[in-house]
Amino acid sequence: MPKSAKRRKDKAADFTKAKLKLGKGKQTPSNVIDTSFKARSIALPSQSIVFEKDDDTPATRRKLTFDDLISNIKHHNAGSRRDALFGLKELLDGHWELTEGVLPTLLNATVKLISDEDVSVRKALIGFFSWLLPRLPRGILSPHGPLLLLFTTSAQTHIFPEIRIDAVRLLNVLLEFIPETIVEGWDSGNGHGTRVLEGYLGILNAGTLTGDAEGPPAATSTATVMLSLNSKLAVLHSLSRFLEIALSLSPFLDPSSTNPRKNWFLSPLFTNQQAYLAFDNLLQPSSSKKRERCHIWSTAEDNENDSLNLEHLTATHILSSWDLQELSVVPDSQELQDATNPFIARLAKILHTTLISAFLDCAPAVFSPSTGPPETEMNVILEISQITHTLYGRMLMELEYFSSSTAEELRTILGHMSPFFPFKPHGRHDTKVEQVFQDLNLIYCDLLSRLVLASQSSTEKTTVRSKKAFASNKQHLNTNDKLWVQSDHVCDYIVGLLGGNDNESESNNHLARPLSPAAYNLLLPAIWSFLNLPRRQETAFSSVNVWQTTLKHAFGLSSKSALKRSAFDFVARIVLLETDAQYRGDFRLGHNMNKENVVVLETWITHLPKVLWELGSTNESTTEVILLFLLRTIQRRSTVPVITEKVISALHSRFVPYFSAMHAVRGQVPGPFTKLPEGCKSRHLALDLAALLSGHIGGQSAALIDAVELAVTGMAEENYWRQLKTQLMS
Repeated sequence: MPKSAKRRKDKAADFTKAKLKLGKGKQTPSNVIDTSFKARSIALPSQSIVFEKDDDTPATRRKLTFDDLISNIKHHNAGSRRDALFGLKELLDGHWELTEGVLPTLLNATVKLISDEDVSVRKALIGFFSWLLPRLPRGILSPHGPLLLLFTTSAQTHIFPEIRIDAVRLLNVLLEFIPETIVEGWDSGNGHGTRVLEGYLGILNAGTLTGDAEGPPAATSTATVMLSLNSKLAVLHSLSRFLEIALSLSPFLDPSSTNPRKNWFLSPLFTNQQAYLAFDNLLQPSSSKKRERCHIWSTAEDNENDSLNLEHLTATHILSSWDLQELSVVPDSQELQDATNPFIARLAKILHTTLISAFLDCAPAVFSPSTGPPETEMNVILEISQITHTLYGRMLMELEYFSSSTAEELRTILGHMSPFFPFKPHGRHDTKVEQVFQDLNLIYCDLLSRLVLASQSSTEKTTVRSKKAFASNKQHLNTNDKLWVQSDHVCDYIVGLLGGNDNESESNNHLARPLSPAAYNLLLPAIWSFLNLPRRQETAFSSVNVWQTTLKHAFGLSSKSALKRSAFDFVARIVLLETDAQYRGDFRLGHNMNKENVVVLETWITHLPKVLWELGSTNESTTEVILLFLLRTIQRRSTVPVITEKVISALHSRFVPYFSAMHAVRGQVPGPFTKLPEGCKSRHLALDLAALLSGHIGGQSAALIDAVELAVTGMAEENYWRQLKTQLMS
């Protein structure tokens, strides 16, 4: 059937060009989409077509004001959010006067970005806070601490592990500038510090602080998350810093002291805390006691004054004989365990497995004899050691913090570390690696010595009342014997570190690194633990050798050495220990004084006038402490076997140039005494010592008296010396 005319026409239309009539444009296709729209106004807040900005408003190079940048903080594009942080830094750097007024808005808007899913934004935020917070006064920043912690601790529990790690990095910044706020209430369960600590434990999958204190730590919700080694290092470093700050702000330490509890290891050797503090104050400079800098002498001086009482120039202090058997009974081991700080013990127990696991993962690579230590693994080992030292070192500082469970946990950790001690770097050596290994050695020595000291105190002060108690005590003594025997390597290391192993110096070059004052102070508990060993329990390196090495090291230090003060304080207190009637330790100066040690100690004492002369007026505190020691030692000479007439005579002759000396060319020249600050206490102590030495020497004291006369002429202390001299001659 033929096609219709209509179908033929429609088919031909597809290939026919439409003829346009005059005056008409091109026709739009029938399937076109209409994109036209109508609006009464267009909002463009970031451009200035609607309103004109004030030219006086501070802005960035891109003409963005503070309000513009805060608006961009909430932008949907990650690059815009990151650029807004850079813009805020640029704006505030050029117009710092804006900071105080906009600080609440600034912190509230920016801190929320710690949970941002874009890594570049979080990195920019940490950099911005690292730049901003050091420039803010503590008083202005502290009130905003709770706000900063609210979002930071929330990010610590974020579902994404990388956000939790960046939250920890931000906490490191906050710990530098508002540490009190960060650790507030960390051990009470209801403060900011508790949430921060729970965040650390959650990231490490160590457990929780809640639950049964006697049972195993409960697992956290992040158990399935595996941290990379770098992430674990970041968390351990932050946790170590957190614990260090939290415990340093604890009332356990005396906040009024510039170096609180420096000689804590001597405290258990006295009958009570008051007796120890009285002994420790014997060599405390007036600046640390917050007392008057000078004290004018009068004939009505009380015998307890630091100034000289001439009635006691030749007085002796008769000490009663004491026996450890006469010590008061203390609680048994179970009662000691109950007395342990429950929170710190619980925290140490929670972290115990995590610390051991991390150590065992990294130790083979760090201590491999064939290759150098990888930096990340090495730093993980260091952070583990520092956390262990912070927690267990704190618990073992005093007897009431010692318990059998605490000791066993620490023995386990040290047992894993002991096969590698002393820690020696292999492969390529550099300053950083050697410093890390020295820190590891010092921490190991300190922890082992604290464990020995605590074991000694527990053994000596436990009373046996029954056969069962006797058997338990005997087992405890056997454990301590093994501990003291295992400490031979520590003793060897300390002797070598202080220069006592001359024959091993070439093979142990890492031992020759110079000690810092902090490192030397870490060694003191270890040195004392070997000095105070009962004679029946002395190791192959006896306390005589340790004492001799310590004396030689203290004597060999120059007067301007950074270690001189710490070494002097330690040796001086050891010399004076037996002069205190409340002392109960095993150490006796006579037991550790062979012929060579006597010579070394005499040399150390008689070189102190030279140290005074070299110090001059550069270190008034050290000068005052040395003068106090010489006064105390000579006043108590009957209980210090080394203070003989020979030593006093040497001190007398060497003390003369301190006041006045005869120069071959210039004639009579004033000594360092005249350069001391006017009215300082050291001047009075020096005059007291001169009078004390002159009183012992008698008719041979003319040289010292004449030198003092020349030095005090025209000084404010001249009248004070006249009164001393009158009492001396009477």
